[in-house]
Amino acid sequence: MNNIFPIRLISRRLVRSLALAGIAGTFMLAGISAASAQATAGGVFGKAPVGYDVSVRSVMTGAGRTVHVDASGRYMAHELPIGVYTVTLEDNGQAIAKHLNVPVSVGRNAEVDFDCSKLKCGEVASR
Repeated sequence: MNNIFPIRLISRRLVRSLALAGIAGTFMLAGISAASAQATAGGVFGKAPVGYDVSVRSVMTGAGRTVHVDASGRYMAHELPIGVYTVTLEDNGQAIAKHLNVPVSVGRNAEVDFDCSKLKCGEVASR
């Protein structure tokens, strides 16, 4: 008649295991939703001549931003909504070169480089 002890022991272990599984499942679901909520945008980055600006504009809405090329010849436009963009190299507001139909997707950055040896960056592009 000493069967009560093993049943209580098994019940406690089962309850602990289920509680641990529930807590672990909660943390896993919270991690998945946090990752999904953060990954709603992308970006455009690349190399360009020092001192120039790079304009990144949505083909659909025209919204976007202009960023300055840093001293190392790099630029980054981040947190862009997903879509298709036109990336323009500018000098004093004048378009020098363009990359059309650059796709920006969720959680990814598109690399767009501008090479001055081919673009003749010292000359203003005609529009």
